[in-house]
Amino acid sequence: MRNLACTVGLGRHCPEHSWEGRMELDLGAVRAFVAVVDEQHFGAAADQLELTQQAVSRRIAKLESALDTSLFQRARGGILLTQDGATFLPHARALVALADRAVASMRHGDRPLRVDVLGTRLVATELIRTFHETHHEVAIDVIVSRGLRSARSAFANESIDVAFARVVGEVEPGIESVPAYLEPLHIVVGREHGLAAQRQVRPAQLVGLTAWMPCNEPGSEWADFYDDLARCFGLTIDTSGPDFGWDNLLDDIASSRDRYTFGGQRLRTPWHPDIVQVPIVEPTPVYPHSMLWMRNNRHPALPLLIDHVTAGFRTFDPETQWLPPAEVRAGSFAALGGSKAVPEA
Repeated sequence: MRNLACTVGLGRHCPEHSWEGRMELDLGAVRAFVAVVDEQHFGAAADQLELTQQAVSRRIAKLESALDTSLFQRARGGILLTQDGATFLPHARALVALADRAVASMRHGDRPLRVDVLGTRLVATELIRTFHETHHEVAIDVIVSRGLRSARSAFANESIDVAFARVVGEVEPGIESVPAYLEPLHIVVGREHGLAAQRQVRPAQLVGLTAWMPCNEPGSEWADFYDDLARCFGLTIDTSGPDFGWDNLLDDIASSRDRYTFGGQRLRTPWHPDIVQVPIVEPTPVYPHSMLWMRNNRHPALPLLIDHVTAGFRTFDPETQWLPPAEVRAGSFAALGGSKAVPEA
């Protein structure tokens, strides 16, 4: 067996053989070899592969020629592996298994669409829910993460198909995005708060009051948004923690006469008897949600979700709404286009 170790990487290193001189293995021939071993008969292997017996024999002969060795020997009870055949078998099985996994990874329709969201109470989850109402055939896995920072690494290791987040700065090459939703902000206050009886409030009415947002993690895209909001309108935001979640936050806000917090219009706020939400107007701050995906993703449900999101998007109105300066300069939410690149199904 002169070249087997060099050809398939078995055993010793062969510096005298360059890559250009190696014979590439035919995967169909390797698959035929494994089938013959498993069935112990050329005819049965042919039936398994849906080939003729002659075709299987030709593939085995081609493989033996490439490896420059005999893989089988005839015996009275059928066929037996040669010593070289036994050496090659585990590597052949590994090659076939790897090829099958590679093909399966491209059959996205066999697995759920994996969607990354910041929280199940936020508007992104609502967008996914309404999408599923009209596309029951699409299986969906909702994954809760920590925003854009988590999504970047998840895209890199291919553990998600889609992410909903606020895009800050340039995204990595290969990531596409479209505006998904501009969510009007409300203030969330207790019933004893001075603004609880208002039908709407203006940003100027919040000056001198304290917004309590312990969930604003330094460096996160949402903390950056509220930092811009505070600078623009002269607001005070207290991010001291710890953050025990929405239920505890609402209990504390309900008992306060001077503190409030922010919430989105479509935030699924836990019900609380002493909590009131009041819209912010003139202008209305809107939180920008974007949908992101990898350009080379070919999941068949991805174009459907892109269409669903873009069909429901309403563009930024500078006369009545407020966005951070970075989004205004970029013009990302003025209209669709530019960054959108819908993959083929």
